[in-house]
Amino acid sequence: MRPLRFGVPVSLLSLTLAPLAMAENDPHKLDAVTVTASRSQGEVGKTPQKVTVITRQELEDQLAITGDQAQVLSNLIPGYAPSRQKLSNAGESFRGRNPLFLVDGVPQSNPLRDGSRDGYTIDLSMVERIEVIHGASAEHGLGATGGIINFVTRRPEGDRVRQHAGVSVSAPTDYESDGLGYKADYRVEGLHGKWDYLAGVTYQSRGLFYDANGDAIGVDNTQGDIMDSESHDVMVKVGYWFDDNQNLQLTVNRFFLEGNHDYVIENGVRRNRTPTTSEKGDPEGKPTRNEVLTTSLNYHNLDLAGNDLQVQLYTQRFRARYGGGTFDTFQVDPEALGEDRIYDQSQNESDKVGGKITLNRDGLFNGRVKLTTGLDVLQDETSQVLVHTDREWVPETRFQNIAPFLQGEWRVTDRLTAQAGVRYEYAKLDVDDFTTLAYYGDDHKQGNRVVGGDPSFDETLLNGGLTYQITEGLQLFANYSEGFGMPDVGRVLRAIGDDGARVDDFLDLRPIVTDNREVGIRINQHPVTFEASYFESDSDLGARLADNGSGFFEVKREKTEINGVEAQVGWQVEENHHLSASYAHTSGKYDGDDDGHLESRLDARNIAPDRLTLRWQARWTSRLRSQVQGSHYFSRHFDDDNTNFDGYNLVDLSLVYQLPKGQLSGGIENLFNEDYFTYYSQSATNREDQYFKGRGRVITVGYSLDF
Repeated sequence: MRPLRFGVPVSLLSLTLAPLAMAENDPHKLDAVTVTASRSQGEVGKTPQKVTVITRQELEDQLAITGDQAQVLSNLIPGYAPSRQKLSNAGESFRGRNPLFLVDGVPQSNPLRDGSRDGYTIDLSMVERIEVIHGASAEHGLGATGGIINFVTRRPEGDRVRQHAGVSVSAPTDYESDGLGYKADYRVEGLHGKWDYLAGVTYQSRGLFYDANGDAIGVDNTQGDIMDSESHDVMVKVGYWFDDNQNLQLTVNRFFLEGNHDYVIENGVRRNRTPTTSEKGDPEGKPTRNEVLTTSLNYHNLDLAGNDLQVQLYTQRFRARYGGGTFDTFQVDPEALGEDRIYDQSQNESDKVGGKITLNRDGLFNGRVKLTTGLDVLQDETSQVLVHTDREWVPETRFQNIAPFLQGEWRVTDRLTAQAGVRYEYAKLDVDDFTTLAYYGDDHKQGNRVVGGDPSFDETLLNGGLTYQITEGLQLFANYSEGFGMPDVGRVLRAIGDDGARVDDFLDLRPIVTDNREVGIRINQHPVTFEASYFESDSDLGARLADNGSGFFEVKREKTEINGVEAQVGWQVEENHHLSASYAHTSGKYDGDDDGHLESRLDARNIAPDRLTLRWQARWTSRLRSQVQGSHYFSRHFDDDNTNFDGYNLVDLSLVYQLPKGQLSGGIENLFNEDYFTYYSQSATNREDQYFKGRGRVITVGYSLDF
């Protein structure tokens, strides 16, 4: 029988504290699980770094409640910030920094011009599971200063043709016809001789969102919105097996989301807590959208002279269009008034080509040593253009990266395991001569001329960790890891304020190296599981985003320090009932005046609120299961009293019932109809046009059939 091992390894992960799969011969013993998430493969629960696997069932339980992919991540990852409920994921930090999003190991994030749209590049109906590495990691190179979130796509299973079809409908309980949303998906998969295949398609239409009072929530026509939008996703996966140990697989996924462009906003008023709302209208310009094409070709040989070899070649084409306005920044003459002012909007364009080679060898030195080595290469070309006037806001920037690495694992004793690794990063930027927009010039009459260049950087990144198995059910772990990122190069380049500046001399382009330290404990003593860790994340030259006063954010290169605690506990009350709780706390400071002291607290754009989540999962019969989850977001004070966070509570409910043919699901988001402003709207911005409330109660009903 062929081993079902598709996809590209990313990093060792441990299970979440949801009900755990048990070995058949012992109901209290975990099955050994190998997860495709570290470059060195290994068993779940034996990594020195905190990791999480979100299973397909957990995804289905969440999708029965909400179609907001960021909300799904936030519900299931304690250290992930609350969803903005928008297309933009700016401010949705992970442990106070940016995560690197991957699809089957292919990078989706665009750190050269971080437009905060990398959370919507694939529909979750195409995803089998999500693998999460908490904290800075260099295992996949550029961008993972906060952690890694890898979407592992579905794979062909079984020995016959299988099909799946599903539909769902959602609506606010204070029903309005324009609040109606619906989704349909179809998938076919099978095996034919040495070939296997899978093809899937989804279509989703999202209505207008309403708050707890039945008022329309403001649509973000500038940064982009998921409400009042349509999206589709098409995925094709074809594999060929040379023999039982060797296969080649091609995966192509195209995701497209575009706003319907049917509403305009009415600004809120913060001083009297009046929210931003929507009303029917004809917005200027073109609708916001994401268009993403990801392809990968994977070769896997399980036994190449005793080695496990994996080779991946990939491309990604990313286009993100934003809304516009007559902003001063976009004006040829920023002092122009009235009808002479230009309306424009921008689009981020990024094209990646890359490859990864990973070679694993286990069983060395009497079975106690595993070695993993490999090489990553990447070329990323990114620019930001103004759609209507065909001007470059960010010049085309070419980034080339080559990174060899070596990782080792040594089972020192039956209880103690040590891991260590080194990765060498060589990176080069290539920017031609360019002129900034006129807004950035001294007199606002003409832009600054910037001399291009090709600065290069190199960093040697280290990691190391220990796990110690005190007893069969009690484990301690500790690790040190370094992450490598760039400081949103496009945002830095477009805002250069000195005429005649040279790219080669511009220090703000230096990489971000993040040091992550973590210690923790794991307990797996049926019926209780527990995991807790304390982490610290430091960067001598961070990249904090700060409002420049004109509605745009600029990069501040400052020393930052972040620390926090994450804890999860699960209790299998009886065979069919499971209770769990998770808590996450994050805080951070930065050196705002460059005096060597960290005197200022990081704001809500960079730090998530403390959160406690409780969850009860029950299987009432062989056909019926339910889940109730509640989250309390604690209030928080910031240095700017105008951005203090009030906190709020959200409770959700889902039900899944197995029919004789098919499956029926139902979910209620915000069960008690909590009236609240989102975390980002309260604390990460002072703009009146972004003073958004969160969604009120929403009911979703779905039906799916596998045949």
